[in-house]
Amino acid sequence: MNRSITQILAERKVAGNPLRVGLIGAGKEGAMLISQLGRVPGVHLYGVADLSFDKAQAAMKRAGWPEERYKARDYEEAKRTGKTFFTEDVNKLIAADGMDVIVEATGVQDAGIRHAIKAIEYHRHIVMLTAESDVLVGPLLAEKAAAAGVVYSMAYGDQPALICELVEWARSCGFDVVCAGTGSRHLPHFYSTTPDNVWEIQGFSAERIARGEDNPRLYTTFADGSKTSIEMALVANDTGLTPQPEGLAFPPCSVDDLQTILRPRSEGGVLTHKGTIECASNMEHDGTPVPRDIRKGVYVVFEVPNDLIKRSLEEFGMKLDSSGRYAANYRPYHLVGLELSVSVLRAGLLGQATGSSTYFIGDVVARAKRNLSLGEVLDGDGGYTVYGTLRPAKLAVQGSELPIGLACDIRLKRPVAECEIIHWDDVVYDESNFLIRLRREMETKFADHIKG
Repeated sequence: MNRSITQILAERKVAGNPLRVGLIGAGKEGAMLISQLGRVPGVHLYGVADLSFDKAQAAMKRAGWPEERYKARDYEEAKRTGKTFFTEDVNKLIAADGMDVIVEATGVQDAGIRHAIKAIEYHRHIVMLTAESDVLVGPLLAEKAAAAGVVYSMAYGDQPALICELVEWARSCGFDVVCAGTGSRHLPHFYSTTPDNVWEIQGFSAERIARGEDNPRLYTTFADGSKTSIEMALVANDTGLTPQPEGLAFPPCSVDDLQTILRPRSEGGVLTHKGTIECASNMEHDGTPVPRDIRKGVYVVFEVPNDLIKRSLEEFGMKLDSSGRYAANYRPYHLVGLELSVSVLRAGLLGQATGSSTYFIGDVVARAKRNLSLGEVLDGDGGYTVYGTLRPAKLAVQGSELPIGLACDIRLKRPVAECEIIHWDDVVYDESNFLIRLRREMETKFADHIKG
């Protein structure tokens, strides 16, 4: 007999066998997850791993948890009492007896990959919130997880998982997907954004800046397009939608014009081909705001197969393009952190992922933010030297283009011009590096995806 998630949770609560969840990283999203998990019967936030006990406890307090619900001395007390234990040792959290699901929310690429590998070793389901880890070797991690009989999942509430859900909705309804993606605040010159000018680019108020709660490197990745490129690569690697050769164009577009602008160029739109990914900017090229933008939301554009469906959609109030061949569905918000528990419950109770990097179709490579000199050391996404751009994986790998995730603490062997893609031959690197070895392993295992 099939049961809903809430029915399964109710049964586990009565049986004294809650779903045990471990959180790595007690930042903003982690605190939101703590808040919501604490409100779901049948779930036990077993432990939290963070480099700072004070930060972890502050997250619990912000989430409204009374002290009697946490501060267990160790996992044994936590398991016996239902409290939460804190640790600075991630391995102790992952290895805790009875752990079911690990949520990786550090936002640190190297750490996220190592934590996922350790979780797979201990047969824990993984919810990966660190997109930077996923884009570099996610397909390999998903394959290793499947071989171990556990789930490797994107984080519901973050844009990639929500876009994948919309794509699945369209295909399940029998619609061919033309384009899917998200919204963003973007202008063509934003690629050169650095931590020095990011607050001006983002348009943050003086009061918000003064609070000091926002990470300038993180917001630089939002502004220069790196983060969006990373997220859209994940969508490609779940859905099979293929990136356009030059990546994201960030066309200005409102929710009312999705089906008109995000269609093929041959029919008056901006796309190089159907079945792709794009990001709609909330600003016109002169900087004026786009009315009814989709900056905080996600969308899917699909093809209308015949006149019967065309009439039906119009009767339901859905707006079509002028040809009557294209329509769009969208969600205006994404609530990352607040919705993260959906991934936890689906993985832990149903063995299902809310999006997963099954393919290696999208990649994100490094471009120069400015003219770079011989001997300069690249500082990774969100820094002063490079930004990430979406590419079809086959073009990136065949062209020996340097992944954005490896463009950090690595020295240039030649000058690179502004906006030029950086290649492996342009840098000095060590093939024995842990991340490079994993990346090479993934490229070999997924060679069939990147042929042609």
